[in-house]
Amino acid sequence: MAKLRKMLGDIHWDICQDLMHLIETQSHHTLANWAIHYAKENYLPLYLESVKESCLENVIDECEEYLNQQRQLKDLKPLLKAARADAKTLTDPILEALSKAIATACATVQTPTNALGFLFYGAAAIAYHEAGLSQTKEEYDQLAYTELHRAYVSLKDVAVKEEHPVKINWNC
Repeated sequence: MAKLRKMLGDIHWDICQDLMHLIETQSHHTLANWAIHYAKENYLPLYLESVKESCLENVIDECEEYLNQQRQLKDLKPLLKAARADAKTLTDPILEALSKAIATACATVQTPTNALGFLFYGAAAIAYHEAGLSQTKEEYDQLAYTELHRAYVSLKDVAVKEEHPVKINWNC
């Protein structure tokens, strides 16, 4: 059995390189909108199957309001901190990865590189959810790759020609 990791994926995979290049063409606002929407549609429902009471739904709603200019960033900071703390309360690796994916996607409103980072947590969550917790590293890597590819297609579908794309130093 492979040791479970909190994140799955490899920055050197071609799909990760493709994601990084696509992210670099988009604005901060586009990336945050996409990341929050992707997490809301793909990770939150799985999370809510097991966790009935969580701050994550509220954080997503507040981030969406911020992106619609109905909230200020300073109002979100305590909520984003609470979202990050949510994962520390969980013992199930799938729920922990889902929680971190959602919280990191929401934090894209502050940090555009989170548009890639949340996907590594999401890839782990999806792989563990689909295959269980006792598969090989190769099985998990294949499932993670598939999830990263699905995310790439999703971002490509909403990508637009931006006048002011984000400037990112990946530090990796």
